[in-house]
Parts: sequence; C-alpha cells; structure tokens
Amino acid sequence: MIRNQNKFFALGRLKTGEMNQGEKKYAEYLDLLLHLKQIAWYRFEGIKFRLADNTFFSPDFAVMMPNGEMQIRDVKGYMMEDANVKIKMAAEIYPFRFFIVKKQAKKDGGGWKEIEI
Repeated sequence: MIRNQNKFFALGRLKTGEMNQGEKKYAEYLDLLLHLKQIAWYRFEGIKFRLADNTFFSPDFAVMMPNGEMQIRDVKGYMMEDANVKIKMAAEIYPFRFFIVKKQAKKDGGGWKEIEI
C-alpha cells in the first residue's frame, strides 16, 4: 500500500478481466448507451497499447461510436502519476480519442465526467 495525503491506496490490480466497482458502474452506463444506440460497441480491457519496450497501457474500455470512431476510456477514482503519463503517451502515439472517466458526486449532478486527453 502507499500513503498519499492521509489516504491509503492498494498497489496492484485485480485479475485481468475483473472489474472494480467503478468499472462495473461505468459498464452499466455503457450498456444503457448501447441499448439507446448512442454507442455501437464496447469491450472491457479489449486493447493493449505498446508505448515502448516492456511498457504498455491497458485502458479499461474501448468504445465504438455509431459513426465508427473508436474511443479509449479509462475509469479513474484516483490516478497515479504513471497512469497519467501512460494515457498521455498513448494519446500522442495512437489515432484514437482518449478519455479519463470519473464518477461525479451527486452534489455535482452525478453521472460521469469524461475528460478528453
């Protein structure tokens, strides 16, 4: 575990293919968008980007829009510096739109905030 501003964060990741609570909630939101035909397709951990030798970025969701545009969306509750650097590097290298997705507090209207990189 690491300590940051009196908060503790677990190091490591769940097993490949296993969603954390935020990812599960966002997948439910994507299911709704799929049903409403606002997106054409999505996949959890479906793409892995090579950034350099032995350096990869595995975003949470690949999303295809109805017009065929591919978007890469990474759900974050808290973002470590290496994740921030990796998503920015991937956005510079690959021809997709990259977004960091954060759950908004109910006092801020709820829902999801998608920040394009």
